[in-house]
Amino acid sequence: MNSVHKDFQLNGNSFSSQEELLVFSKTISKETFSFLADWLSNENNIQVKTSGSTGTPKDIFLKKEYMKNSALATADFFELYGKTKALCCLPIDFIAGKMMLVRAMTLGWHMDVIEASSNPLEDTEKKYDFSAMVPLQLINSFDKIHLVDKLIVGGGVVSPQLENSIQGLPTKVYATYGMTETITHIAIKPLNVTSSLPSRQTGGVERSHYKLLPSISISIDDRSCLVINAPKVSDEKVITNDVVEILSETEFIWKGRYDNVINSGGVKLHPEEIERKLSPYINSRFFVAGIPDEKLGEKLVLLIEGEENSVISNKVRNLKNILAKFETPKEICFITEFIETSTKKIQRQKTLDSILS
Repeated sequence: MNSVHKDFQLNGNSFSSQEELLVFSKTISKETFSFLADWLSNENNIQVKTSGSTGTPKDIFLKKEYMKNSALATADFFELYGKTKALCCLPIDFIAGKMMLVRAMTLGWHMDVIEASSNPLEDTEKKYDFSAMVPLQLINSFDKIHLVDKLIVGGGVVSPQLENSIQGLPTKVYATYGMTETITHIAIKPLNVTSSLPSRQTGGVERSHYKLLPSISISIDDRSCLVINAPKVSDEKVITNDVVEILSETEFIWKGRYDNVINSGGVKLHPEEIERKLSPYINSRFFVAGIPDEKLGEKLVLLIEGEENSVISNKVRNLKNILAKFETPKEICFITEFIETSTKKIQRQKTLDSILS
């Protein structure tokens, strides 16, 4: 049976028994109660859902021992130990929310769990040492984000505009790299000036570099995709579809998804790199993709969420100093609403299929 750290608090309450904790958790949400009941059971594994960002969500089993190892690695990396004041504002249905609770119970944090919303700090003036958010939550929390000392951001790519807008914040903001199979993050990237990380090679990790958590090693396969060896959180090596450049034993640059690569006239284009260049010029959500083309094999198209806008279209077509020749979209499509996963990630392929059909 999993024990709970003596210093653990949930929404301001301490507990003398696991039964007392379970009874209280019902007042927070059925998802919180359900997860804690599973966590405190005699089973060695927890059933969780993958996010579905690259396919249909599926159920997998994670070892509780490995989830604890992940919690300890995060605590060591960020120096977050007993009585850390933490805020969980992510859905408990998915691994990121579950792991906030695991960290709190394992390390003795004082955790507040609130309903997941797009503006999680709206109704609080309380200060926290640590929290985790998705990019949309961070965007909507600028006026109060100073209440959080250290913040990790996952569940979606942080746009260049968002990264630029957080440079003056006192909050230390970090991007995370990971997946359900690696029990959330295995690497961290500093996003603003206050969140710098140490590096033997450079004296400081640059904001484009991910730094590995302890006890993790990486390599690449013949596609230049990341292979993760994390024996404390996974029994097998995790072969990803993420194209990376390895800088050292502990650092890498994420370049994009292999399954998103567009082969246009023999030139391989990484959508994520093109999107970074376009980001300052498009206010709506967007992405680029390849669609079948008789001459090129695939042609590059830009999909923008919202009503058709000729001003944006003309602006993109005139970005010749920003985009290389092959990076200029051959076609621009406006879609009223992108198709999303249940965790609000854009489902690129389904959205693309909706215009092709």
